[in-house]
Amino acid sequence: MNKCLIAGLIGACFAIPAAAETSVQIYGIADAGVLWQKGGPTKIVSGGADGSRIGFKGTEDIGNGFKAIFNLEARVELDTGTQQPTLINDNRGLYLERGLNALNVFSPAIAPGLRAALYTPGAPAVNQERALFDRTAMVGLITPGGAVLFGRMYTPGYEVFAAADAFESGMVGTWGHVTGGTAGFTALGADIRSQESVQYRIAHPSGFGGSLMYGKQGSGYLGRYSKFQGGAVTYKANGFDLGIGYNQGFDQRGFHSLRTRTVGGSYTLNQFKFFAGYHDQRNQNSALITDYLLAWDARIAPALAGAPVNFRTAARATFEGIMRNNTLQDANSYQVGVHYKLGSGRIMASASHQNDLTVSDSNADMYALAYDHFLSKRTDVYIAGSIIKNDREAQYSPGVAGAPGGFTRAPGEDGRAVQIGVRHRF
Repeated sequence: MNKCLIAGLIGACFAIPAAAETSVQIYGIADAGVLWQKGGPTKIVSGGADGSRIGFKGTEDIGNGFKAIFNLEARVELDTGTQQPTLINDNRGLYLERGLNALNVFSPAIAPGLRAALYTPGAPAVNQERALFDRTAMVGLITPGGAVLFGRMYTPGYEVFAAADAFESGMVGTWGHVTGGTAGFTALGADIRSQESVQYRIAHPSGFGGSLMYGKQGSGYLGRYSKFQGGAVTYKANGFDLGIGYNQGFDQRGFHSLRTRTVGGSYTLNQFKFFAGYHDQRNQNSALITDYLLAWDARIAPALAGAPVNFRTAARATFEGIMRNNTLQDANSYQVGVHYKLGSGRIMASASHQNDLTVSDSNADMYALAYDHFLSKRTDVYIAGSIIKNDREAQYSPGVAGAPGGFTRAPGEDGRAVQIGVRHRF
């Protein structure tokens, strides 16, 4: 079945009037390669430079400057054929388990049970909800005064973060590898998308633009927020792609959860493209606490069913306090990078620093280098390497665009990775 026929069938499914000026496009990225990671397996990975995906998008010109649009984009893991990537390695992230031995005053069996509940090798690291269109699910209306969009979309703050990333949110050098929570990928360091949201976007011919996003109950990347709000101001002209972005989530109780502020972008000058970005993240009330308490209720509470109520209440409250402390985030992050066009390819390089401001002081520095060679307008091959210098309790380990790296084998150990891959856009 060819593309024209498929597009026609999709048009019929969406009941697009035949007389209207419409356009429906099937698109995607197929990206896979081999990754070697220190302390982890050498394996075939999907989404090395770009997350592999298949998408459908369309527009209908309804006149007077108005257009209806939609976008549905599904994650595809080429290594397994699923939609749920796991962490690259199965090393334990020890930071989340800090302080569990304090529960020994209640029972010496509690801490081991919780460690087992908090650590599940091979568990999905992304798209835990098993959503079909996890990457994007949106419909909207473009008007002469801007666009109004509804659904699951990239957040304003993350769009600025991605524009400032010299590795374009991919390969083993992407900036996000050292911003995932405190000491490692224990929590998100930025809300990439938000579901249950409405967004307003505007772009001026001068290059200035902006966006506002708002979500109610069930919003945020994992759908855990009671409310989400974000905004960005951008400028894209004269070689510049710059932005200022802000995201704020609210946990299930309505308290401030993950808040991020990002400034940065790029500037293209002849054969060079320069990148720089600043990102700070703060979270005093993680929306994941509810998940951890559910783990307690499933794994620990039944074993304590015969204990006095005061005993059970105190034990659960102690655990909640430990997890709230372990999920605190307060960090500043910086990244600079450059692209240099070389023949049919480009050299990519960056340096990133995560400055942890919590009492843990678990900082990390990442240095990355890559060469990306274009075989055609749609197909490229690449090789990339990176090293992360971890301090104190930090266990950051390089991953890829489609999957987080996981953790180093021990706190303070360097994380290293090398990858080669091929990416085809269609």
